[in-house]
Amino acid sequence: MTRLSPLSLLQAVMGIIVVLLWVVAARADEAPSRIVSVGGAITEIVYALGEEDRLVARDTTSNYPAAALALPNVGYIRRLSPEGVLSVNPDLILAEEGAGPPEAVELLQEAAVPMIEVAGGYSQQAILDRIRTVADVLDVPDKGEDLAARVKADLAIAVAATEGLDEKRVLFILSMQGGRIMAAGDETSAQAIIDLAGGENAVSGFVGFKPLTDEAITLSGADVILLMDRTGDHGITNEQLFAHPALGVTPAAQTQSVVRMDGMLMLGFSVRTAQAITDLSQALQAAGS
Repeated sequence: MTRLSPLSLLQAVMGIIVVLLWVVAARADEAPSRIVSVGGAITEIVYALGEEDRLVARDTTSNYPAAALALPNVGYIRRLSPEGVLSVNPDLILAEEGAGPPEAVELLQEAAVPMIEVAGGYSQQAILDRIRTVADVLDVPDKGEDLAARVKADLAIAVAATEGLDEKRVLFILSMQGGRIMAAGDETSAQAIIDLAGGENAVSGFVGFKPLTDEAITLSGADVILLMDRTGDHGITNEQLFAHPALGVTPAAQTQSVVRMDGMLMLGFSVRTAQAITDLSQALQAAGS
C-alpha cells in the first residue's frame, strides 16, 4: 500500500474539509423541505402557494384543507409537543405569532431547529403581509405576489358587497361554561370579521375575550348571536343559549337569530377570509327574517 507523505496527507484532509464546507454552505442555501406548520392560517397559505409537499407535520388548528389532516399532529398551537415536533425531523418550524408554550419553544431552540414566527393581525393588510412572509420563507416570492394579488381582489369584492346593508349588532360568544358568557371585545379576530361583514360588535370597552355580566349582556342589544360551529361537549344549542336569563331578553332571542360558522374560516384571517366575509354577511342579513 502506498503511503502518503505528510504534505499529501495534509492536502487530502484540506480537500475533504473544503468539500464538507461546500456541502454545509449548499445546504444552508437550500429552501426548507421538511416544515412543521403551526397555525391554521399558515398551513392554508402553504397549500394555497402549492408548496404542501414540503410539510411534514401540522398543529391541531390546521384543519383545512382536508388533506392537511393526513399530516402528523404536533398538538395545539399554544400547547405544542416538542417530542412530536422533533420526531418528524424538521428543518424548519413555521409558526403563527404566539405559538408555545415558552418551555416547548426553548426545548426546540436547544435542539437547534430553526423557528420562524409569522406576525398576526386581523386587517386585510395583515393577511397580505402574512402571505408574502410565508412565500419569502419558502423562497417562492413570485407565487406569494400572485396569491396576495388574488386574495386582495377577493377581499375588495367581498367588502364592497356589504356596503349599505343593515348594520346588525352581533354578540360573539366564545364559551358559556357554568353559565358565564365569554364574549369578544375590542382588538379581537371576532370583532374584525364582524366589522368586515358589515355588522357591529354588540359589546366594546374592553380588549380581548372576557366574561360579561348579565347587565352587560342585556345592554348589548344583540340582534344576532355568533358562535363557532362546534359539536360534542363544546357545542351550544339555541335552547341553552336563550335559557340564559340575560340572553333571553335580547332582540336575538326574540327572533331566534343565531349564526354558527367554522372557526378557522371565520377567525383565521388567511386566504379564505373573503369567503368568510361573504358567508357571515349573508347569514347576518338572513338572521331573524
